[in-house]
This record gives sequence, structure tokens and C-alpha cells, in this order.
Amino acid sequence: MNDLNVILFNIAQSMPGFLLAIVVHEASHAWMANKFGDPTAKNEGRLTLNPAAHYDPLGTIFFPLLAAFTNFAMIGWAKPVPIEVRNFKKMRQGIFWVSFAGPLSNLILGCLSALILAIIATKSSADWGYYAISLQMLRFSVMINFILAFFNLIPLPPLDGSKMVSAFLKGEALRKYEDFARYTPVIFILIMALSFMGVHTLSYVLMPAQVLANFILFGFLGLMGGIG
Repeated sequence: MNDLNVILFNIAQSMPGFLLAIVVHEASHAWMANKFGDPTAKNEGRLTLNPAAHYDPLGTIFFPLLAAFTNFAMIGWAKPVPIEVRNFKKMRQGIFWVSFAGPLSNLILGCLSALILAIIATKSSADWGYYAISLQMLRFSVMINFILAFFNLIPLPPLDGSKMVSAFLKGEALRKYEDFARYTPVIFILIMALSFMGVHTLSYVLMPAQVLANFILFGFLGLMGGIG
């Protein structure tokens, strides 16, 4: 296959894992918000696994395809769920757990994908017609979920990690931290510009996600007897 065919084939294999990752991410925010007393996202139809309810043209289509065509892992985002923190029964706990729910769901999905991959790799026959493509799709799912989780845990506004940090701040410290949000677009533009110039800054930042994903995957393979 030529380079374009390889890219398109990789997109086709990674798209299911990517869509599931971002949909579950946002639905988890909505579910946790509802648990803490804010039904806003639920009332707007966001407590669902229907991708159409979470679709964002830039984050769900354009950015992931751009990442794929620049040889980076398919990464992006869905439409953020609406949250009204004043409805939370316990505001600081609500802010923290609602923010953490998205990345946590991706960590869980990544582990489940790794477990299923290990089961198929060690318990299925390589003669099975969908053996190779199933393994590849699950590999993409493992990596996408761990990368998405770690990316969102970066404490830069408006990522989930910043909201988790803000739950522990008060007064002047909180104000200064929120003021830092104005610099976030510049930081992300700089990172993307460096990536296009061949300096893969984001790859270095997300390297722990890849290391952990591989550690868990090989751990499951070892438990299944797939590694000598």
C-alpha cells in the first residue's frame, strides 16, 4: 500500500476506538455531574453514548484527521458537556470528581481494551479472519485512551486537570490560576507549530501515557501466558 492508503487504513482502524473514547469521556462527565446534583447535561441529552449528541466538527473530525495525516496518534475531543457547579451538593468535591470522571473513564477503557487484546492474542487462532485487524484496532484503542486521559490531566485551562487543581485553590491563588487560562491557546499553538517543524513536544509530554499503556498491555499478555 502507498502512504495514503496506509494512513486511510490506520484511520479506519483507529476511528472506532477514538469515537468510543471521546463519547464515554463526555458521558462520564455528565453522569458524575448528575450524581453530584447537576442534571444540566442530562437534561440536554448528553448522558448518552450516542456520538451524534457529542459531535464537535473541529475536535471530532478535523483535528483527529490532521493528527493522523501528520503521523501522530488520533487525538481530539467532543463537545464539552454543560456543567452548572452551583447545583452541586458539595461544590469542591463535585468539581474535582466531575472533572476527573472523563480521564478516569479513558483509563478504564484503555485497560479493558488491553485485556480484550490479550485474550484475543492468546486464546484465539491466528487463522481467524478478523484476528489481525481486531488486534490492531484494540492496540489503537489502548493507546488513544491512555493518551486522551493523560492529555486531559495536564493542568492547563480548560483541560480537566486544571479544574481538578482549581478544586483545591481559594481566593487569590484561584484567581491567578484562572487568569493563566488566557495563555493556554498560545501554548497549544506553539506546541502544534513545533510539531509541524518536527519537534514533537507533545510526544514527549505524553510519553508516560505510552509507557503505561505498554506496561499494562504486556502485563495482561504475561498473565494470559502470551509472553515467555
